[in-house]
Amino acid sequence: MSDMVTEHLLEAAYEEARSGLAEGGIPIGAALFDSAGNLLGRGHNRRVQNDDPSIHAETDAFRNAGRRRDYRDTIMVTTLSPCWYCSGLVRQFGIGAVVVGEARTFNGGHEWLAENGVSITVLDDPRCVEMMEKFIAERPELWFEDIGVVG
Repeated sequence: MSDMVTEHLLEAAYEEARSGLAEGGIPIGAALFDSAGNLLGRGHNRRVQNDDPSIHAETDAFRNAGRRRDYRDTIMVTTLSPCWYCSGLVRQFGIGAVVVGEARTFNGGHEWLAENGVSITVLDDPRCVEMMEKFIAERPELWFEDIGVVG
């Protein structure tokens, strides 16, 4: 997958992250595509908006994509390295590839996914890094709540 293609796929996830931030939530977005680049579903972290700790960006995109018999040919695109919960979703359903916007502010389970045969592309997108760095600086308590760190 070329960098131009992966950067294009990241746009849907980035838009979702911006939507989440505008709603007062955590700015993480995701989108699920088929191998031809067709959008299947997109979503963002709705932990705050829905008062539901299980609605991470990847789970929201996955739910919005609807049922499929097989996910091996799908690509999960996320603005941030997926946490263990979302990495588990990728493994559970056999999603074949993950494109990560950035892994500087949070290094989740993408290396574990790679060790288990999932194709991983980390873009280190400056927009994703800047959005998360600003959010973490402004709302550290909410960020730590989301990643499960108790002070």
